[in-house]
Amino acid sequence: MSRFSGIRKFRIIPADAGGKDRWPPVSGPERYTKMGWKEYYEDRKITAEEAVQKIPSDSVVVLAHAAGEPGYLVDAMVENAEQYHNVRIMHMVSLGKAAYCQEGMEKHFIHDSLFVSGQTRDAIAAGRADFTPCFFYKVPELFEKSVKVDVAMVMVTPPDENGRVSLGVSCDYTLPALREAKLVIAQVNREMPWAEGETVIPVEDIDCFVEHDAPIPELKPAKIGEVEKAIGKNCAELIHDGDTLQLGIGAIPDAVLAELGDKKDLGIHSEMFSDGIVDLVKKGVINNTRKSLRPGKLVVTFLMGTKKLYDFVDHNPDIYMAPVDYVNNPVVVSQNDNIVCINSCVQIDLQGQVCSEAIGPKQISAAGGQVDFVRGASMARNGISIMAMSSTAAHGKVSKIVANLDPGAPVTTSRYDVDYVVTEYGIAHLKGKNLRERAKALIRIAHPDFRKGLEEEFERRFAEPYAE
Repeated sequence: MSRFSGIRKFRIIPADAGGKDRWPPVSGPERYTKMGWKEYYEDRKITAEEAVQKIPSDSVVVLAHAAGEPGYLVDAMVENAEQYHNVRIMHMVSLGKAAYCQEGMEKHFIHDSLFVSGQTRDAIAAGRADFTPCFFYKVPELFEKSVKVDVAMVMVTPPDENGRVSLGVSCDYTLPALREAKLVIAQVNREMPWAEGETVIPVEDIDCFVEHDAPIPELKPAKIGEVEKAIGKNCAELIHDGDTLQLGIGAIPDAVLAELGDKKDLGIHSEMFSDGIVDLVKKGVINNTRKSLRPGKLVVTFLMGTKKLYDFVDHNPDIYMAPVDYVNNPVVVSQNDNIVCINSCVQIDLQGQVCSEAIGPKQISAAGGQVDFVRGASMARNGISIMAMSSTAAHGKVSKIVANLDPGAPVTTSRYDVDYVVTEYGIAHLKGKNLRERAKALIRIAHPDFRKGLEEEFERRFAEPYAE
């Protein structure tokens, strides 16, 4: 039997981390192997080629999320494709090449996506890959109860003087997958920022170490146009001093942040954040002092951005990264008083049904954490949620506010959950409104080019003339 059999005898999970240990607990000085951590680490250093040869056929391989994906290991696995049959690759956002999705790879790899991204979208549409719907905060439970994780491939920092590494920019489902996996292979990368929180684990939690330095994938800030600026201003009207924010990445979240310079004592509890928060933290606008849950901490489960963000996070004691079943859990989210959750969508119909993940039946993304936070905000004291979107798509040819969702489009956030909707033309508050009131409010913030058609639909649906 290989010394890398995947059975880690002394894996210890902190009691407050929510994990489950498969092995008998060991306490005291013998909580790790008898050898010191340096010997443990050196004894398990191998090449990428050696590491991926340990992946068996008919297995499930989970890749670390987004910017935490160990690209060097994934490339080695694809180069070794002829060895494999029926290897199921699971992850959410991919910032890598996703070469296992290419035509001709079907007999070796099956990609089962939990969040469709640009690199995997065409393969799913063509039937070479699959999509599994799952709320983001439920992904760790998926790995615990429904999907057997054979191999977890992650990226970590080099170990510190105490024999600990950090998972850096990806904690989310990456840490839970590591805990469930029979075999854990880590790319050790000096470019990975050291993020504080539950991302920090002992080297004994990992079976194989492959040292390879490479820049962490970056997402450049999106261009903010006049439409995004108007949306940002409208959203900023709903944000008050002392609020805690959840927002994502892209032009609209960045536009919102750009409008918050005159606010005070804002906090962050978000599944992710990007470069936009860095300047506000440095200016003291975001200081987390008035948060009701983990005051003083920027709470997050994964990170994507540029080197500016990664440098800000590195060894920053104000960062607290935790698994997604904590950060995104609606019950946990609800413990943040005055939380404002800002998300985007593809379409919203006149009932208030929101599709955020597909164009008709074509899956283009997923629910992600949208519903997690919408429901958490609805339970929080003075919490609100916002669907922020431009009023049109396809260069103004298509309205995002529609009479009915496109045929085949899934409902991501239900009409029972939706709260505020914001476009460049204003704010519609739907919670507590009846169907007539909702339709009127949405028509008022639709693009003027499409209002007449929506008004005609209103009259057909409710048998009365539309009136302001």
